[in-house]
Amino acid sequence: MPSPVPPTRVLPKDIFPSVDIGTCSSPLAKASLGSTLQVPVQRLQGKVTSRLWSSIIYWKELHCVQAIGSGGFGSVYKAKYLGATVALKKVKKCSKNKLASRQSFWAELNAAHLRHPNIVRVIAATTCIPTDFGDESSIGTIVMEYVGSRNLQQVIYGFVEETLEPDKWLLYSLDITRGLEFLHSHLIVHLDIKPANVLVSREGVCKIADFGCSVQMDTKRKASDAVPLIHTGGTYTHTAPELLKGEGISAKSDIFSFGITMWQLMTREQPYTGDRQHVLYAVVAHNLRPKVEEQAVFQLEHGRLCKTLLSRCWAAEPLRRFSAQELITQLENVHAKL
Repeated sequence: MPSPVPPTRVLPKDIFPSVDIGTCSSPLAKASLGSTLQVPVQRLQGKVTSRLWSSIIYWKELHCVQAIGSGGFGSVYKAKYLGATVALKKVKKCSKNKLASRQSFWAELNAAHLRHPNIVRVIAATTCIPTDFGDESSIGTIVMEYVGSRNLQQVIYGFVEETLEPDKWLLYSLDITRGLEFLHSHLIVHLDIKPANVLVSREGVCKIADFGCSVQMDTKRKASDAVPLIHTGGTYTHTAPELLKGEGISAKSDIFSFGITMWQLMTREQPYTGDRQHVLYAVVAHNLRPKVEEQAVFQLEHGRLCKTLLSRCWAAEPLRRFSAQELITQLENVHAKL
């Protein structure tokens, strides 16, 4: 059954007119696996690939598939594709909520047409999966750049050995805010910013990943303008109070999540204790936020500056929060004082 999502929903305007959409379950894939998009090309370690991303996965070029992780809506593998090391994500069906799993697949592609050094790049995606490669639990496959085996969750809590001096966590925070500023400028709200969704390359560059909860805002609105809540994804410890109350989505929802993430980078502690329902209620009704008074890092000069910055990031009223661009300026000023 063809997807109700129109091709222009996920294809850049300069690509769409030249695409012959077939009757696969995805507007990203043609009926024939051998056809190609009429888009500019570049070299990927000696092989030709689409300049932005492709609706075709050349399965015969996919080798050495090795599982490296799994999450709520899929599993991630390390593989070789067209001679390059890539990450392969299989989005699986959720038996309890099949619609949610399909929405997660489409959301993963909200930023597929964008290129930025602090965002994980999509290379190809399709729902047309050969029977000898896929399985019944998979609804789609996405080939992405392979950033590495580390994420900020592992870095912060010591699953990989790494020190987190102020210079480093400030640079990590700047990477995230630069990625967010770029997304927000293209009217995309991530809605699940947290350490586990930020990958760290071998060069120490942070890249925002996992767009399964993301929303493409209406082009007639600004990213800062709230729109009605249309799904309830995300991670409760990092979810902004307006979303917990079922109110509108805006780019400021990501800023709240960033504030919690930066606090974790600074303190290397968990933001909250107690059961989930207690935390949800306290965040909304009593402005519960991670502790800053008892943390040694906030007694230092740069810590005091960041304490004020964080209070703006996780303000209850979205309009009081910084924009991503304002955050970049604030963080650069703090970094310059180290």
